[in-house]
Amino acid sequence: MDKLDLKSIDFINQNIEKLAEIFPNCVTEGSNGKQIDFDLLKQELSHSVIEGTKERYRLEWPGKKEAIVTANLPTTKTLRPIREDSVDFDNTENIYIEGDNLEVLKLLQESYLGKIKMIYIDPPYNTGKDFVYKDNFTKDASDELLASGQRDENNQRMVVNPETAGRYHSDWLTMMYPRLKLARNLLTQDGLIFISIDDNEQHNLKRLCDDIFGEHNKLGTIANINNPKGRSDDKFIATAHEYILVYGKDSEHTTVQGFEPEENIIRRYNKEDNNGDKFREIDLRKTGDADKRTDRPDMFYYFYALENNLNDLIVTKEKAQYPDRIEITPVRDDNTDGRWRWGFQTAKDNIHCVYAKFMPTRKIWGIFEKDYLEGREPVKSTSSWTHKDVNSERGSEQMIELGFDKETFSRPKPIGTLKRVMEIGTIQREKSIVLDFFSGSAGICQALLELVSEGKRDLSFIAVQLPEETPFESSARKEGYNKITEIGKARIKKASNKIKQETNAEIDYGFRVYRLDESNMQDVYYKPKDYNQSTLDLFSDNIKPDRSPDDLLIQVMLDWGLPLSLKIINETITGKQVYKVANNSLYACFDKDIDEQFAKELAKDKPLRVVFKDSGFKDDTAKTNVKQLLKQLSPDTEMKVL
Repeated sequence: MDKLDLKSIDFINQNIEKLAEIFPNCVTEGSNGKQIDFDLLKQELSHSVIEGTKERYRLEWPGKKEAIVTANLPTTKTLRPIREDSVDFDNTENIYIEGDNLEVLKLLQESYLGKIKMIYIDPPYNTGKDFVYKDNFTKDASDELLASGQRDENNQRMVVNPETAGRYHSDWLTMMYPRLKLARNLLTQDGLIFISIDDNEQHNLKRLCDDIFGEHNKLGTIANINNPKGRSDDKFIATAHEYILVYGKDSEHTTVQGFEPEENIIRRYNKEDNNGDKFREIDLRKTGDADKRTDRPDMFYYFYALENNLNDLIVTKEKAQYPDRIEITPVRDDNTDGRWRWGFQTAKDNIHCVYAKFMPTRKIWGIFEKDYLEGREPVKSTSSWTHKDVNSERGSEQMIELGFDKETFSRPKPIGTLKRVMEIGTIQREKSIVLDFFSGSAGICQALLELVSEGKRDLSFIAVQLPEETPFESSARKEGYNKITEIGKARIKKASNKIKQETNAEIDYGFRVYRLDESNMQDVYYKPKDYNQSTLDLFSDNIKPDRSPDDLLIQVMLDWGLPLSLKIINETITGKQVYKVANNSLYACFDKDIDEQFAKELAKDKPLRVVFKDSGFKDDTAKTNVKQLLKQLSPDTEMKVL
């Protein structure tokens, strides 16, 4: 029974808890329990680096404050739709994004805040050969390129991170921190994130995730046995596994699902009842630790069974007299009193689920539970995955099955691993979004489509990948794939065709392709101080001349916080092209000569939001009148201009 506190409200602790919800990384340990790290809190609320030297228990590395600033800095970039690379663009809910995942995660903050059920990533492992992203916000882009000797045709910022580097671990942590911090915001309250990693950074990644998600939200670490024979080139011990770290957004609301029983488990259900339903029998007697009567006296009680009807049972707390029945109690192997697995009330409530049985080898009677196959709970995942389908060799084989060369993509994750994380990270009949912002060859997309086609899940994906160039003279180049993103898009298409041919499942095989780019707006839109009056006259239309209405629509959706997967319909109203997003959620028209007549027709549909180009009105009078007409005819419509 909880005791009354008999104290007034502790506003300090209450405020600490509120701050912890927003900034879990700013909660630290003090002599009196939880405290706020005010240096870190200041950093979270500042656009520049705040210096501080106070010692405390936390993960520190050179560059951490820069990483915090990097995560919090806004971006002016946008996503541009690439219809020619997409499949069923107007109807699909799947999304493939080409670009730096840090910038993309920032762009997704409003549209997908708290909407992603599950995230899986397979980031660079930092083996001394892997690439890491250099997010140096303190330098001009050209200075950064000059300093690192990079090419930047597509604004790529990836460099090799050698073990000889003075900031070997620090550079990796600085790269991962802002991405994980932004990713956490996107998760639903019951959402989960799965991160594949090896020994090089597993210890640092765990502490980093403790920092960002909170140590209490760590749900487990899976040892994924992906190479049972071990790597023969390891110097001391042949590594046979990697890790998958699992964290929840809020462990109090998060649930981890289980696996459907495999054949080795199904074989155990070798008995049938009178209705033909399969079950297995489980001894109700407790075995193993704490199996004595004295360990739990309240779980020792009596069953009385009819010998000619072993399903007819009576259960009593005290010893009773039933001359025509067999008395059955839990007896340990040494013939001393044991105890049952169920409490008395549970046994009484489930008496129809147990039966008596004579055990010839022990020469005593026992009580057995009927555990039915139909409707049984999924098998809880263990912390060690020894399944054959997680073997790393399967990843390359699955690429070959789709028609790729074995060397097209290095070390793709096996579909089995990816399906398993989605099986335990998402719920059977719950429509959910899965995000992978290090999507590589887009294996997560193939695995998701397979799960959906099997009827096991109702999922859509968002896959993000930097358009990193494939090496010259590589198998990928010879096959015509100049960038990793080209491999990813090709894989989704090939996998979709294969799954459709094999299953005939009517599912969403399409995907919308978006590409990260600079803003659709002229630079003057963001930096007016850089232009004088004579220059400003050149920008009567503040939209870049190479941008299409499709480009503008997507930037509007991002700015308004609308998901990028919403259905888009093109219609004509009084001769002007109108985009209708999700029925009447958003109407967008970027044509010229917007006037009162157009506004009257548009208002009939009562859109929730409407957007025009600032330069699109017939004249200043029309602009004012359109605004007033919408207020009168459709008062709930919110109007904005670009």
